Amino acid sequence: MNDRIEKLIDGVRNKVVAWRRHMHANPELSFQEHETAAFIVERLQEIGGIEILRPSGTSVVGRLKGNRPGPTIAIRADFDALPIQEATGAAYASQRPGVMHACGHDGHTAMLLGTATVLSQLREDFAGEIRLLFENGEEAPPGGAKGMIEGGAMDEVDRVIGLHLWTPLEVGQVHINPRRMMAACDIFRIEVKGVGGHVGAPHRAVDPIAIGCQIVTNLQHLVAREIDPVEAAVVGVTEFHAGQSVGVIPATAVISGGTNMFDAGVRDLIERRIGEIASGICAAHGASCDYTYTRVYDAVINDPTTAGIVTTTARDIFGSEKVEERDPIMPGEDFSAFGQVTPSCFILVGAGNRGKGITAAHHDARFDIDEDALTIGVRLSVNALLALLKHG
Repeated sequence: MNDRIEKLIDGVRNKVVAWRRHMHANPELSFQEHETAAFIVERLQEIGGIEILRPSGTSVVGRLKGNRPGPTIAIRADFDALPIQEATGAAYASQRPGVMHACGHDGHTAMLLGTATVLSQLREDFAGEIRLLFENGEEAPPGGAKGMIEGGAMDEVDRVIGLHLWTPLEVGQVHINPRRMMAACDIFRIEVKGVGGHVGAPHRAVDPIAIGCQIVTNLQHLVAREIDPVEAAVVGVTEFHAGQSVGVIPATAVISGGTNMFDAGVRDLIERRIGEIASGICAAHGASCDYTYTRVYDAVINDPTTAGIVTTTARDIFGSEKVEERDPIMPGEDFSAFGQVTPSCFILVGAGNRGKGITAAHHDARFDIDEDALTIGVRLSVNALLALLKHG
């Protein structure tokens, strides 16, 4: 059986690379992935024997059933791109100005199509169902998972797994944490309302830029001085917009950013204190503010049993030295919504390669992956899914 699986994976290797490159060259933004969804459907139809569902928007679900009843194990891949102008210079670089696969979602989808291809040829050897979840809109709140779940994509699913290509890890490495995997992520917006005026008469104005700078500075103390040091948290200001002329003190300034954390109490504290800090500073200087805080994605928390099965499988395939339990990472992921429905495991698959110069961060215009990671992802997906089916 193992030799047969390896031969099937070797047979799909070149297709997976070609699929990934096609999607990389033709990226589509969140919830606009009509061509990519059609591409996925076409590939599933070519594989054959897969029931295809469209639970929400541009999302796609495939149902691959074995030769007898059994558990249902789902696996998820996302396929939306980002509003970034690509700067890799690759032969397969984006052909669409200002849109780029800069997070590996093209690779995730190619790996899942490869996994479906292999498992479709093993359907006589397993009991149960493999549920193929192709998620739209992962990069843009509210994400695509909620709509898929509401559309029935997770009905009767016993466990769900997901893989994410990760360039901070060298190709060949696999990272699985038995509990905390990725943080919750939220966004905030503060509009400082002052009084505009002439730059030469600042005493007659209430300067929202000066006030906003104090808000930004004081927000840095929130994690450093108000949150237990053993709890991971991030409060980051990423936008500050104000003014249109060097001679004019504007009436308003807008500050936006993001937060990440695991603990629910820390989340509540951060939401409350950002507003209190902003309001207090504004009041002290004769200004006011409008504050909004939006909870985006919950933390990705792995189920220890599911993670244990996947970890054991990965170590059997790749060797213990290649599969590590590492600290959680702080970016957020919409996969958390699937994990709230049923026991889940999210896995990071190394896709960086310092020797080849593949080191750019996710969401960077120079982002790329070592495509050897694609075959690794298919091997892990196929074997983990079969192991989970046996476990139930």
